[in-house]
Amino acid sequence: MKAEHLVEEGGGRGEWKWRRRSLWALLLLIPSTLAVETYDSVKALLADNDLFARRVAWGQSVHFGGSDWKLTDLRGAFGMASLPPDSVPVLADFSVKVGDPNLQKLWLGCKVMLIDATGRRWSPTSAVTLKAPGDVQTCTSAIFSGARTGDTLNLRETFLVPKDVTKTIRPAVGLATERPYFLLFQLERD
Repeated sequence: MKAEHLVEEGGGRGEWKWRRRSLWALLLLIPSTLAVETYDSVKALLADNDLFARRVAWGQSVHFGGSDWKLTDLRGAFGMASLPPDSVPVLADFSVKVGDPNLQKLWLGCKVMLIDATGRRWSPTSAVTLKAPGDVQTCTSAIFSGARTGDTLNLRETFLVPKDVTKTIRPAVGLATERPYFLLFQLERD
């Protein structure tokens, strides 16, 4: 009888040790699993969004996505009749000197936008069509232009924004190969 009693007690202690070890293992495994899952989510967030601005002074040219980008003009196009009330078309013009001609890879996900002082963003619109010189392209059309090293591309994007933000908007450029960084251009008056 004593022998049976000792076996039961010994089995109970062994089981208790394994339960305790399993709890300690959970304390290590759960944070590790969360870290791995979070890493993938953070990596995806950073790869898909323009989060960190690289400020560019007026008139300055900056190397970005294998080419040198320069804001040449930002202006409103007032006096158009068929627009929503209290809105204004804004034209953003860039001069880009091509460095690496592989624009289909380097400019993938090219996004020109306007950002106001509170962080609101506007994307280009097709609701407003304004006549442009023949050598002016959009960011997307420039990708497929066949540009070579040393070529200078003239890019223009058209936006429709509320009149009250025209004093605080700044043009910005984001490229998938440079994300999470993007260029935020300052104006001459800044």
